[in-house]
Amino acid sequence: MNFVILDLEWNGSYSKRDKKFYNEIIEFGAVKTDSKLNIIDTFSMLVTPTIGKKLNSRIKALTNITNEELKDAHNTFADVSEKFGEFLGDSVLLTWGNSDIHALMENYGYYFGDDRPPYLTKYCDLQIYCEFALGVHDKGKQLGLSTCADLLNIDRNDLVLHRALTDAELSLLCFRKCYDEEKIKKYISNCDLEFYKKMTFRTTFITDIENPLIDKSLWTFTCPECHTAVKQVSDWVVKNRSFRAKFVCEKCNKEFIARVICKLRYEGVTVNKKLTIPRPPEAKENDNNDEEKQEKV
Repeated sequence: MNFVILDLEWNGSYSKRDKKFYNEIIEFGAVKTDSKLNIIDTFSMLVTPTIGKKLNSRIKALTNITNEELKDAHNTFADVSEKFGEFLGDSVLLTWGNSDIHALMENYGYYFGDDRPPYLTKYCDLQIYCEFALGVHDKGKQLGLSTCADLLNIDRNDLVLHRALTDAELSLLCFRKCYDEEKIKKYISNCDLEFYKKMTFRTTFITDIENPLIDKSLWTFTCPECHTAVKQVSDWVVKNRSFRAKFVCEKCNKEFIARVICKLRYEGVTVNKKLTIPRPPEAKENDNNDEEKQEKV
């Protein structure tokens, strides 16, 4: 079993045809390995954009790719995509997080009217695999590639990041540190109809307290000091897409603010709970004063 680690760079482009923005791909970079993660081949191609004619300043600064380079490349998305499909072959495709897959599907849909690239047959989210391998998986916070490299003590001083091939090579270095030939198998998905349903599912926040998908009886908390159950003393209110309520520890005679965030994901509802101590009024007043000072500067 061979692997291909892909990284894409893209530019935010507005389509007059569709009256919407696209993450228009401007560069493909990939590394192909054998089952022992030895490099077999590499792939690197720029894509001449057609949706947007110019790179935005942030992308130019981040990648150091110029408009002239893209124009002189004379590579259409269709040409580069086809060549990448030939490069991929029957290998398992890996990306760091699924944003590159979303961009690939989006671009394929724009140019071909179908957001399912035919060469995509098996896929693995390398970010999730490394998170579980390192024991740091948290649905509320994703592990960045650079952070993962730091956790694994990978020296990246000589790497020029935010170019597709270099980012793919750094992903491979992380993969090698976490690789288990047997464990990786359960993270590989067949790119069937169910896969695309999952990829296109939009995670949403649940902000209706009466939503039947949430079970408030499970929203219990314990005092962080005495570890006894705290008592709810106010109704739940919605603030910043989270539910909040006041709780009291009758043993310690302390007040707390509980925050609950509910998200509807493809796999079901996830609940994130947190109990904090309310900020004293003088702290809030100082914050307001600081804001007023900043406005005057």
